[in-house]
Amino acid sequence: MMPHRFPIFLFALGICANVLPLAARPHILWINCEDLDPALGCYGDPIAKTPHLDRLAAEGILYRQAFANAPICAPARSCLITGMYPTSLGSQHLRCEITLPEAIEPFPTTLKRAGYWVSNYAKTDYNFDPAGIYDYWKKDLAPWRQRSQDDQPFFSFIVLGTTHEGPGNFRQRYEAAVERVPKEARVDPDTVAVPPYFPDTPAMRELWARYYDLTTALDLQVGEIMANLKEDGLLDDTIVFFFSDHGHGMPRHKRWLLDSGLRVPLIVRVPPGMKALAEGLAPGAETDRLVSFVDFAPTVLHLAGIDVPDVLQGRPFLGSQPAPPRRFIYGARDRADDMFEVSRAVHDGRFLYVRHFLPHLPYLQGGRIFGNQKESLAELRRARDAGEMNAVSARLFAEHKPIEEFYDLQTDPHEVRNLAADADHAQKMTAMREVMKDWILEHRDCGFLTESEYTRRARAEKLSVYEMAQREDLYDLPAVLASAWGEAIPESSDTGVLYWQIVRRDPKVITREALAKHSHHVNPSIAVAAAEVACQRGHVDIGLSVLERYVASADLRLALEAARACYEVGTAAKPLAARLEAVRLGLEGSGGQRRYRDFNYASFTGWALEAALVRCGEATWPDFD
Repeated sequence: MMPHRFPIFLFALGICANVLPLAARPHILWINCEDLDPALGCYGDPIAKTPHLDRLAAEGILYRQAFANAPICAPARSCLITGMYPTSLGSQHLRCEITLPEAIEPFPTTLKRAGYWVSNYAKTDYNFDPAGIYDYWKKDLAPWRQRSQDDQPFFSFIVLGTTHEGPGNFRQRYEAAVERVPKEARVDPDTVAVPPYFPDTPAMRELWARYYDLTTALDLQVGEIMANLKEDGLLDDTIVFFFSDHGHGMPRHKRWLLDSGLRVPLIVRVPPGMKALAEGLAPGAETDRLVSFVDFAPTVLHLAGIDVPDVLQGRPFLGSQPAPPRRFIYGARDRADDMFEVSRAVHDGRFLYVRHFLPHLPYLQGGRIFGNQKESLAELRRARDAGEMNAVSARLFAEHKPIEEFYDLQTDPHEVRNLAADADHAQKMTAMREVMKDWILEHRDCGFLTESEYTRRARAEKLSVYEMAQREDLYDLPAVLASAWGEAIPESSDTGVLYWQIVRRDPKVITREALAKHSHHVNPSIAVAAAEVACQRGHVDIGLSVLERYVASADLRLALEAARACYEVGTAAKPLAARLEAVRLGLEGSGGQRRYRDFNYASFTGWALEAALVRCGEATWPDFD
């Protein structure tokens, strides 16, 4: 047993944490699970079997209003590890690749420089190179034992994939994940309440029951970690965070910019001897304080006694001097896999406002990720074809999204009544719409440029994307945002203005003559967007040659844009089939395997090309399995 190392008396006296010597600073442990709603016993779920997490909540603080910044993992992790909105850094897309500016570093690097030992449980997914951040990287449920000095403070980031969408959607992976959960302890599907936005079918009940079993398996892992801390005499010296990276790994949760995709469980156990760091909250307390992932890095630095850099966009919610509670949290959904989106959200804990800037795209875009490989999507499509969908669940298959969504979570916790056109809520929605605009402008959201475009601009100036986006001479965000919003556009030379006019199908810029001109624009993203619209309007003589050129671009960011455009134009892309297949084959890995070179741009572009070939009738999905 290690001796109790934390000087309780310092906190009893109220001494500020940032004057503590290294040996007196707390250990900090993050237990992060994947793809999980707050469906835990401690959150009042009557079916969940989570005794270890319930105990953690009884000894800690339970946050009822904690939110991810994005409904998918890599942008969420980018935010967690930097304390910066990914839309400011350019890291808002799934598995994109950016370079951090010198002024911003992952907070474990800051901790390490201050004397902490830092470890990671084998998963980063930060959208930038994680090399050199951690001292120890292995899958280990007691990583602190690898320190060379027992009195050295540690930060350990343990990521548990037990509740990931993979085990949730594939039976073989599910069975492996719940091996330790006795059969008699598993949830009976007949006891599960299926949300109203899904058809209540036996298969859907089974899928939801699986998630409860996976959560029980996760709970066992959390219990093992906490037992390790106790065994090593570290329980009274360690601040423990438990949280998910976003909502359930099911459709309408993961990848959806709704409360169901953003809301996460968050429990923080502050040892009794450190109660001065707990914002006056006693063990077992619950709080409605709004907390966002952008706040996690500043909170850890503050708990560790390290000054929080002014550049960070979050604020500490624990520690000797926590920031005032925030009024709003913000969310963003951009490219996930090969499916493009530009959507933004603002949430005040009760009301949620969402703006979709690509409303012409459906919620369930076609492609491999939203295909029938996952059991949940296969069941949804079966139920649709069998006429078993109700009016609410049928919205999943709508051809288009509304431009705006507005929900009152107090009266409508499942978000099934869109109040965007409700006169009684117009004033509140208008106010939140303006809050969103202000956030976009204040944080210099770079997501209103395409990924290839903001990367090109940054490289041209030898800057990071963040640094480029901060400069008004390089990015006229007010004008570009106005164009994306469909408002009167200030005079501007920024090509982002024209891009959004084409995307929105502004009549002034999508005549045949205008599309012919724009398809040869020096800006490749404008050319691809114009080519897509031209093909959709029957002008294949204008668009196909442009798509044929850019789909083979060495810049896979641009190639992905063109590949997805080929999918969107449908059968009009059939003359390009041989070209698309040749490009796809060039993305495969070595050894002749049907596997792409990497699990980011090569895979995403390959999947988009697969989808385009299937849609234009030149292939079927089994051809790529």
